[in-house]
Amino acid sequence: MIQPKLILTDIDGVWTDGGMYYDQTGNEWKRFHTYDGAGITLAHEHGILVGIITGEDTEIVARRAKKLKVDYLFQGAKNKLEIAKILCQQLGIGLEEVAYIGDDIADIPLLAAVGISGAPPNAITEVRQLVSYVTSVTGGEGAFRDFVNHILVG
Repeated sequence: MIQPKLILTDIDGVWTDGGMYYDQTGNEWKRFHTYDGAGITLAHEHGILVGIITGEDTEIVARRAKKLKVDYLFQGAKNKLEIAKILCQQLGIGLEEVAYIGDDIADIPLLAAVGISGAPPNAITEVRQLVSYVTSVTGGEGAFRDFVNHILVG
């Protein structure tokens, strides 16, 4: 397997279990697993940039990305493939040098275009059937790290 120059990831359903939690005062909560943060560290140790592309737009994700020193964050994404194409152009790389992990319909065009594609086992059937790797753990339980490990170790 060729090592990618960039790993992109969705958040909800990959880094989280896909649930949206609200308390009685309207605060939104998301649970992240520390394993996924270690995935960022591993990628960076191997010289691989990491970016998040998500349809959601929350301070929660921005804070998590900042804490983990994620290289690129795109929130409120309507067309993830177009965002990835623009980023690749800026970086001087092709989509074949990108790995992406996602779990739902909005992820399909980007998953189909990249060199390495992945999904957690709780992804929708169409995504699981499309990708080259289905992680051994579900979203919210370290699926991103498992994907990074697969890329680096095989």
